[in-house]
This record gives sequence, C-alpha cells and structure tokens, in this order.
Amino acid sequence: MPNPKNKKRRKIIIFSAIGLVLAGLTVVAIFRKREPVITIQTEKVTRRNLTEIVVANGKIQPVLQVKISPEVSGEIIDLPVKEGQLVRKGDLLVKIKPDTYIANVKSAEAQYMSSASGKDLAEANMKKAELEFKRNEDLFRGRLVSESTFLEFKTGYDVAKAQYQSAVHQVDVAKASLDRAREELAKTTIASPLDGSVSKLNSRLGERVVGTAMMTGTEIMIVSDLNEMEARVDIGEIDVVLIKPGQNTRLEVDAFRDRKFKGTVTEIANSSKDSGQHCVEDDPGGLMFRELREVRLRERRSGRGAPRLHGRLRRLAAP
Repeated sequence: MPNPKNKKRRKIIIFSAIGLVLAGLTVVAIFRKREPVITIQTEKVTRRNLTEIVVANGKIQPVLQVKISPEVSGEIIDLPVKEGQLVRKGDLLVKIKPDTYIANVKSAEAQYMSSASGKDLAEANMKKAELEFKRNEDLFRGRLVSESTFLEFKTGYDVAKAQYQSAVHQVDVAKASLDRAREELAKTTIASPLDGSVSKLNSRLGERVVGTAMMTGTEIMIVSDLNEMEARVDIGEIDVVLIKPGQNTRLEVDAFRDRKFKGTVTEIANSSKDSGQHCVEDDPGGLMFRELREVRLRERRSGRGAPRLHGRLRRLAAP
C-alpha cells in the first residue's frame, strides 16, 4: 500500500512545476508587450541654417559645341579628321568638290567684264551725244537749225545718259554676282571655328551633302570644347523656386561612381516646358501636365548625371 506522505509530496512537486511554467509564461508575455524605450534629446530652439537639397536628373554636355553644316552642296573630297580627334581653330575639317563653283566664278567674271565693256561703250555714246547736242544747241540759238532737229539731238543725249546709268547698274549687278560666286567657292572649304575635339562625325569621304542655303543642311560633324562642361537638368515647379544662380551643386556621374564633381548654377530658364503624364487618379484617359524649368549648371571640372542643388534657408530649428 502506497505511503500517503509520498503521494502528497508528488502532488506538491507537480503543482509547483505547473506554477513555475505559468509564471514563466506570464513573465514572457509581459516582456513581449513592453514597448522599447525611446531616448529623447532636448535642446533650446535657435535660428540656424537649414540645407535643403533638390535632386534632379539631367545631361552633361560641353558649354561650347558647334554643329558643322555646309552652306553649299556637293561631294566631300577631303575629310582629314576622325571622331575624337583634337583640332585647332582654322584647321581644315572638310572640303567639298569645287568644280561647279569654279565654273560659276569664271562665268561671273566673264559677265562682269562684259558689263564693264558695255559701260565703257555707253559712256562713249553718251559723250558723243553730248557733243552733238551742244553743237546743235549753238546752231539753234543762231537760228541755223530747226527746233525739231534740236529736240532730236537733245532726246538722243538724254537716251545716251540713261543707257550709261543702266550700264553702271549692270556692272554693279555683275560685281555682286561675282562676289557671291567667289564666296560660294570659298565655302567649299570648312575650317574649325574653335579649339576642341570632333565629338561626333556623321559623314564620310565621298558622300554628298546638302547646303543650308535653302533648307536644313547636312550635319557633317560636331566640334566641342571639352575643357568646360555643363549639366542641363529639368527641375519641377515646386523645387525651382529654391534654385538661384550662384548656388553650389554636387554632380554624380554614372561613369564615375566613386567621384563627385562640384559645380555652380549659372542659368535658369525663363520659360517652362510641359511634360505630359498619364493621370490615373481622377481620369485614367486624361493627361496631367507638369511644369518643368531647365537649369544650367557649370562644372568646375570636366554622361548623364544626377546633380544635387543645395540651398540654405535661415529658420527656427532644433537639432
């Protein structure tokens, strides 16, 4: 027969273990519900400079770049440069076949010489008519010739003067045509307008190009000065009011992930451009237009980048 004391001791041990488990669960539940302690730092409110940062994407490009397009049409017979090549101001960039323009110059020279000869002839006829008019004028005063004869010589003299004036104007026209022909011949040779690099070359030797005299000409190449670069970014209408010329900027370029470039705001566009976006909140089929303003940033050192523009405002603030 079991001992009553052992039975009682066993019950005490079982109930104690159950109590300890319940107490442990209660403690765990209490600690789980307890929120973390937040440390609060206090300090006196004072006036300080707050730096506000505006981030925008844009494109980095040279400050000075020139698109080279011919003013005359023809075949490229000389193209001594390659893409990426350094050029100096006045260096030969492209030469267009000049045969047609040389022929035009010779034709204009012949026309000019013919007009000059016509002017000399008209001047001689005018002098002859003047002498005859003066001789008949004296005879008419002495009543030795009739009035009709005198008027005939007077009219001839007036006609000779008019022909001389016409010949003078024809010489001017021929001279202008000759100058234009010579200028077109000179335009068959294109020289570099600045010191820089050939950043883009679109045409090849032997291709025919169209001049810009009557229409948009062929863009042969682009010459850029890579010593000074600028970033053109589009700023939204909310942030553009924070931008002012002279503010410091930091540019991050994808090609140089470990380097940051410093710059300065040099120009803010006077007019905005609209950017059409689909409006999905109110009218899914409508368009929502967002005003964008172009801002130019001049880099202090020489692509697509993400400039950060810093503006300081003096406000009441606490750290």
